[in-house]
Amino acid sequence: MAGGNHSSVTKFVLLGFTDLQELLFVIFLLIYITMLVGSLGVIVLIRTNSQLHVPMCFFLRHLSFLDICYSSSITLKLMSGLLAERNVLSFNGCITQLFFFAVLGTREAILLILMVYDRYVAIREPLRYLAAMSHGVRVQLVVGSYAAGSLNALMCTSALLRLSFCGLNLVNNFYCEIPPLLLLSCSNTQLNEMVMAACVGFIITTSALAIVVSYACILLTIWSICSAEGRHKAFSTCTSHLMAVALFYGSAAFLYFHPFSRRAEDQGKTASIFHTMVTPMLNPFIYSLRNKEVRSTLRRATNKLLSCKYSHRSRSNQAEADITCHSGVSRRNKADT
Repeated sequence: MAGGNHSSVTKFVLLGFTDLQELLFVIFLLIYITMLVGSLGVIVLIRTNSQLHVPMCFFLRHLSFLDICYSSSITLKLMSGLLAERNVLSFNGCITQLFFFAVLGTREAILLILMVYDRYVAIREPLRYLAAMSHGVRVQLVVGSYAAGSLNALMCTSALLRLSFCGLNLVNNFYCEIPPLLLLSCSNTQLNEMVMAACVGFIITTSALAIVVSYACILLTIWSICSAEGRHKAFSTCTSHLMAVALFYGSAAFLYFHPFSRRAEDQGKTASIFHTMVTPMLNPFIYSLRNKEVRSTLRRATNKLLSCKYSHRSRSNQAEADITCHSGVSRRNKADT
């Protein structure tokens, strides 16, 4: 992946955060652990409970897996850099990180659209829901999102490899991303800016259009539902997804449609934190707390775990009591003899 005229720069220094590094390390570590526990918990819960083997939870499981990979590709390097004097990344390492970040980000954007479509079919045509969203259809949709993500990442990184980096190698961010790298290039970056705007613009525009149209149809369907209970149930299944969509696309739009400048780089760090760490951390809780099936399954699993722990403790106490009683009887028998 290291082709192109970039021989004068072999590594980049990620400036990241220069103040309160120890405190930031603790904060980011807690965010990462929370994301990891929440996402792994969702995956295990869905995998081990047959009640959750439904289309929506199938997509939710893949979303949790993507959140783990998406956040790990950035957060682990960030935390190691906070403990080092300089956070250095080789040119090939920078391009590799950028590639996987683009792949995973695009896949998650498309997966959120698929989850909108799933809600649309579930509410619009509930009788045909399981047939329309069969296992084969779901697998094809997920594989298609993976292919589209790889294609988008390949286009962005290929365009970046044609540039020359012959000046400063200080990236004013905590990970390798296209906007700050373009500011460091001594080549004409107009083509790269056009490619990036076209790719990101196409993804965000088509996603927003698909989401708006789908939810417009969903709202019309909900409005036609006679019972208030039915309308409330339909609304509750959509609000969690809308929250996740707003967090993901809002931070992404700020990152890529903000004007390229040094000041914009500093402001973009906050949006990058939300985009790469906070949103993946919140996703499992947003979906699990707003999804009735996931909540009830989690409650049953927790009660089962607590009951097993209580019964084990009771058996241990009973065993200790039996041993104490047996030893007391043995001492009395010896005293009688």
